[in-house]
Order: sequence, then C-alpha cells, then structure tokens
Amino acid sequence: MNNYVATFYSHYDALMYFSFLQEQGVEAKLAPVPRKVSASCGTCVLFFAKNLEGLIDGEIEAIYLQADNKAKLVWADE
Repeated sequence: MNNYVATFYSHYDALMYFSFLQEQGVEAKLAPVPRKVSASCGTCVLFFAKNLEGLIDGEIEAIYLQADNKAKLVWADE
C-alpha cells in the first residue's frame, strides 16, 4: 500500500473527497497539510491505496506520494 496526501482548493473539497474515499472503501483521514507540501487550503486527505486508479475525483489540487519522510508530486490539476 502507498501513503498519499491529497490537497485541495477549499475545505469543502477536502470533505467531499474524504467522503468519496470512504464510499470506495479506502482508508482515509482528514488532517492539516504537512509542511513539506504546499496547498491553497490548510486541510488535506491522507489515504492508503495500491495506486490512484479510480481515485481521481472532485476538485483535487494535487496528490503526493509519501515515502521516506518525503513527498513526491504524482498528480496535479492543470
């Protein structure tokens, strides 16, 4: 399983994505955005998944893969 951080443009978007992940059966939680990640909104969704297939939904700003105490950008809204 991979550890991901999703950032958002608004707190509402974070709440909606958190609900979406719960409906998909994905382990997730709302949290403050880590310092090593920049975001428009101060709330992120931390989640665990094998990959991002089927999990890009809603108004996501970016998704980072967390590994070895680092965050690597793996998806961004363009």
